[in-house]
Amino acid sequence: MTYNKDRMTEMIRKFWNHAWGLSILAGIFLGLSFPPFDLVLLQFPAFLFLFRLAELCGNWRELMIRSYLSFIIWNLMSTYWLMMATLSGGIAAILANSLLMVIPLLMIRALLAARQSGSGTLTLAAGIGCTWVSYEFLHHHWDLSWTWLALGNGWSNMTGVIQYISITGFLAISFWVVMTSALLYLTLTADQQMERKRNLIYTFSLSLLFPLLSIISNALYNGSERLTTANPLEVAVVQPDMNSYLDFGGMKNIDELLTLLFELSDSVRTPDTKVIVWPENAIDMAISRDSPLTRRIRDSVRTWNIDLITGAGYVEYYKPDEEPAIVRGQNTGRSYNIFNSAFHFTGSQPPDIYKKGRLVPVVERLPFAEFLKKMDLFGWINWGTITGYGRGTSANNFRIDGHATPALVCYDSVFPGWIGKFVRNGATFLTIVTNDGWWGHTSGHIQHFAYARLRAIEYRRWIVRSANNGISGIIAPDGSIRVKTGFRTRTVFTFPITPSDYLTPFARYGNWFNWLMLIGLGFILIDVKVRTKK
Repeated sequence: MTYNKDRMTEMIRKFWNHAWGLSILAGIFLGLSFPPFDLVLLQFPAFLFLFRLAELCGNWRELMIRSYLSFIIWNLMSTYWLMMATLSGGIAAILANSLLMVIPLLMIRALLAARQSGSGTLTLAAGIGCTWVSYEFLHHHWDLSWTWLALGNGWSNMTGVIQYISITGFLAISFWVVMTSALLYLTLTADQQMERKRNLIYTFSLSLLFPLLSIISNALYNGSERLTTANPLEVAVVQPDMNSYLDFGGMKNIDELLTLLFELSDSVRTPDTKVIVWPENAIDMAISRDSPLTRRIRDSVRTWNIDLITGAGYVEYYKPDEEPAIVRGQNTGRSYNIFNSAFHFTGSQPPDIYKKGRLVPVVERLPFAEFLKKMDLFGWINWGTITGYGRGTSANNFRIDGHATPALVCYDSVFPGWIGKFVRNGATFLTIVTNDGWWGHTSGHIQHFAYARLRAIEYRRWIVRSANNGISGIIAPDGSIRVKTGFRTRTVFTFPITPSDYLTPFARYGNWFNWLMLIGLGFILIDVKVRTKK
């Protein structure tokens, strides 16, 4: 018995000092912490291993190489499906995002080295947490933004313990995970028994603090006198399950495609239905605001006396003095752009249009296109032909039966800061139209649906989701799932939701927690620098 115990201790000691082993297992654990695996508690030991790796490596270069392997494994396990849409683009995205993740770990290495300067345990752990959150926050606000692997997304199916994000936003989950892991690491590596006991109390207290905030958040929400507006709203959702890789979804032409959508809609609508929702690529072509196709849709909507929200490409033409920086057809005498958009048909007038504001880098739009165009001093490149979709800038809601909703198009739905603009502009429920069929039977569509649960909690809004091949559904303001369709099925359903004008602290004050992390990191770095000098 003693022999086996000693052998186990020796194996643990060897692993704790094996850089490549730490790197590989950290990446695997982080990959398993995201849907569909949902083993979220593995995020804590994963960061323990990364912190140990940061101190074990002899120099910056060694840490970069070994941690890069961790992050490649994590990205590959969680987002391998990117290669289903475009192989080269998917590989490039995985390699680039993995490299960016090395940057905060290098900063964390510097903070861990500051232990010798006398910096306190709580200060160091908070600095480490602030570092990771600052990286995630900044990564969400540039042309190569990629929110998919923010640590909080891994907790999207654990809604019971993350209700506090209606106060802080979901990046607070990352802070909780990383700072708790840092405290545990500082406990394990403390030199003195008293220090270990004190650090253990800190770790235990923080591990409970944020889940306890969920109770406060629910109390604030349930105690509000303005939880709901007076009248419920019945919505109908259409999941047509069309082939994303074929023109017109595999139909002969646009007329046949529209006929299918009309038949599905007519089969599900009831006298109480107020709005029908079609998915992102329901109209599989770019159309103008007033065209024979839009007039045909408007006529059907008028006959039913129901509003319709649908995804479609939108062609916008410009007058010569109203052109944005980058346009298509500049040399043809009629400049224009094509937007990935959502249309709102009421039957009484031309449709309202929302132009997608958050575009997938490379796949939908060339990053830094405006800057690159300015650098092209001689105008050698036709930027309009290579930039991709135009980018929308207006957070405009659609008005439906006295309520307001955005039609968030696919990637829009993973940017809480962008969605907050719609909520502050009066959105009483959230609509998501998407096409996750590009990724086939992979984790992609599962993750995308799960992440919508975070938005429901952050803003305490019902979510209506229509996905071409699935998963479509209805999500309640507490993140619970009320309707969830299967993948690769053709289906329709109706559901009564209760719109609300309640503003959560996160909706009201926006990214206050994330800015606090950036400011806190600055103060902590100054403190560490001063102590190190002394």
